Amino acid sequence: MSVLEITSSQIQGDVSATILHLNGSLDRNTDDQFIDRARQAHEDGARYLLLDLSNVDILTSSGLHAIHTIFRTFTPQSDLDMMHQHRDKPYKSSYFKIVCPNPQTYYILNITGFVQNIFVYNNMEEAIKSFDRQ
Repeated sequence: MSVLEITSSQIQGDVSATILHLNGSLDRNTDDQFIDRARQAHEDGARYLLLDLSNVDILTSSGLHAIHTIFRTFTPQSDLDMMHQHRDKPYKSSYFKIVCPNPQTYYILNITGFVQNIFVYNNMEEAIKSFDRQ
């Protein structure tokens, strides 16, 4: 049985953002838990999300689907529409970002095209500062 622990913290700066820290496996046994936690944060008023993957040891296709679902939850519909209308222009969401994926997880995110639309940072300080430049 897969286990995923999720904790959260807040960034206060030019833009307030929620950080979800994941620890464990992001797979078919834990994807609903992850989606529910992120949706709850959004319902509670969070509009910017930083996803800390530093302690994710397994990322499967179900986990990728969960990340995609959460990307769509946090990215305003107008931005999603623009992204679909202008497929020839790169778009990276300023609302949803990822920090500290291990090399294997980054490889998966890269080959599946996620890094084309999601900012990925190598350290927490850089990721947090990115919200100040909104």
